Amino acid sequence: MSPSVTAADGYVILRRPSQRLSYISYQRELRAVAPAFVGLITAMRVMHKSALRLYIAALASAATILLVAAPAHAQYKPRPIDDPATGESYHIEGAVGFWFPTADMTVTSGGSGSLAGITGTSINAERDLGMPADKKLPDFELILRPARAHKFRLNYVPIQYDGSATVTRDIVFNGQRYRLGLPVNSTLDWKSARFAYEFDFISRNRGFGGLIVEAKYTDVQVNLTAPLINEFARARAPIPALGGIGRVYVVPNISITGEVTGFKLPDSIDSRYGGHYVDVDVYGTVNFTNNIGVKGGYRSLDMGYLVKQDNGSFTLKGMYFAAVLRY
Repeated sequence: MSPSVTAADGYVILRRPSQRLSYISYQRELRAVAPAFVGLITAMRVMHKSALRLYIAALASAATILLVAAPAHAQYKPRPIDDPATGESYHIEGAVGFWFPTADMTVTSGGSGSLAGITGTSINAERDLGMPADKKLPDFELILRPARAHKFRLNYVPIQYDGSATVTRDIVFNGQRYRLGLPVNSTLDWKSARFAYEFDFISRNRGFGGLIVEAKYTDVQVNLTAPLINEFARARAPIPALGGIGRVYVVPNISITGEVTGFKLPDSIDSRYGGHYVDVDVYGTVNFTNNIGVKGGYRSLDMGYLVKQDNGSFTLKGMYFAAVLRY
């Protein structure tokens, strides 16, 4: 029985016959099989080289296709649509308007210097001094927006009231007594300025939500003038405040905004000092274009202070309207 040749997976296996062959017979059989074996190996090598060339050519073609397609893919890649609502594409915004608040203001001023220790009377601006409760006040606002989520804000409201009345009870102001029946002229000058930084941690085309960190500069001076008496009391200080703001567009050019900021210094830290400041503002804006709009809303400003024997409480609440310009 001669040896058998088996091809499996590209390999040739020589199987030895079960019967033992002589050395010469084995050589003869081997010489007979060898040409087929060598031919098969040669064919496999040729096929291997051809396949290798084919693989290389395929890889080169694929690489070329990828290199050519990559710029085209980048060139024609769809871009997300960024379409801010009308009025939200700006770097500078200014607003000028009028506020129509109803005021409730009370001030107390104790004696100072040689009159120190004399307790002051709690004086109501409307009832005791004849100051009007309702008045139109100018309102100015400026916003600088270097980036979409960052804003620097300035708001200034000059508040001034004048009154003239005959006092209906004895009142003590800054250590001086104003007796019943005495005519008194008075002024209240309150400069209220807000310097704020706003960060919008939510910024979308149809609204935003953010945090506000601000310093409120308050300067209040009250003057009471009567025959032979002229006294004034003044309180001024920067007040830090924190708050938040949110805006949503009900349609692409009409928005509703709400914001609140506040601060409270409890008198439990030092019974001689205390204060609070709460500012709430809710308003709607109609934008005719990206550069021009109008707004109207309701604002409540509540401020109080305590400095030794002096204290004051000022609350202003009411509607306001303003024109808005942007660049």
